[in-house]
Amino acid sequence: MNYHDSPDEATFRQVVRDFIAAEAPHGSGLGRGEGVFGGGGETWKQWVAKLAERKWIAPAWPTAYGGAGLSVMEQFIFNTEMAEARAPRPGGIATGFAGPTLIVHGTEEQKQKYLPEILDGETIWCQGYSEPGSGSDLASLQTRAIRDGDDYVVNGQKIWTSGGHVAKWMILLARTDPEAPKHRGITYFIVDMKSPGLSVRPLINMADSHEFNEVFFEDVRVPKQNIIGDENRGWYLAQTTLSFERSSIGASVGARQNVEDLIGFAKEHRDDNISTLSHNDSLRHELVDRFVEAGVATQMSYKIVSIQAKEGIAPGHEASVAKMYGTELNQRIARTAMKTLGLYGQLDTKTAGVDASKFGRFKYQYLRSIANTIEGGTSEIQRNIVATRGLGLPRA
Repeated sequence: MNYHDSPDEATFRQVVRDFIAAEAPHGSGLGRGEGVFGGGGETWKQWVAKLAERKWIAPAWPTAYGGAGLSVMEQFIFNTEMAEARAPRPGGIATGFAGPTLIVHGTEEQKQKYLPEILDGETIWCQGYSEPGSGSDLASLQTRAIRDGDDYVVNGQKIWTSGGHVAKWMILLARTDPEAPKHRGITYFIVDMKSPGLSVRPLINMADSHEFNEVFFEDVRVPKQNIIGDENRGWYLAQTTLSFERSSIGASVGARQNVEDLIGFAKEHRDDNISTLSHNDSLRHELVDRFVEAGVATQMSYKIVSIQAKEGIAPGHEASVAKMYGTELNQRIARTAMKTLGLYGQLDTKTAGVDASKFGRFKYQYLRSIANTIEGGTSEIQRNIVATRGLGLPRA
């Protein structure tokens, strides 16, 4: 792994730093991901417009489709600096999944229709993959799409649909050939979320936030021109590694910053009995462990981006290692936060007070992190991938 910037990369890093220092909405209360599910207000819109002007909504997309055409390392640098500055970024399904899938597999008509509005930073997409009976075994999905003239008629249900309540479009996997082996009868669709017969029901999580939804399809008509790729080949599109940059550097930087914030809190409150730190030497060791572990997560990110930059391939089992390690680390940091904060751990960001505004996010993180090792592929699935694809072990 190379930890040093080339002269051109060093110049680009400084450009990004200068831009963030001059333009990012510091102190506005915006955090990572604000605006992904709508909202954010005028400050958010102004910030998104500035990113869009530089083609930094999707920096690694080809210039032919409105991206900045950044190299793997430039994208890595951009993500690193944005994370270090805690600058908010638009993104989500639109830039991370839908757009790249269209770039690789979409028709020119589809690219011209959907990509420009994604690059405005305002259009939200959602993902119709998981079903109540098809989560880890996604290929067993049962939502049906039956051809009827120039349309497909969709019936079924999706669940855990992030942002479905505010999305304009959905990328949908539906079964078009029930007689084919389960991986070979699935088709990839674009669905208008305002289609007649489509309904969305909220799922409020234990952190009292509305991110997830159930989506129901009752004779929803989808035009055949909304198929991405070929009929019955949707599974293989879904497996396309949308790998313009998958190092997860933002998450690892965020983990380290959380630990640094907790250490700062512990130092500030060491003698006032709010934190348990002054009475618990084991907690000191625990904070050290979390700090070291956050450093390990960063090294994993560097390894992944090095693979991409040197070999020009998407990471395979390495990405599974990073996902599993990073999400389990999030849970450990959240538990350590509750021990460190003491009674402050009961506050949230809506509570008045300086400490609440700075540290109240940990209550949410503690509750929300429980799902981290389930969503996006469970830790058990990631371990299976590492075992079979990374270590070459036989399937059980």
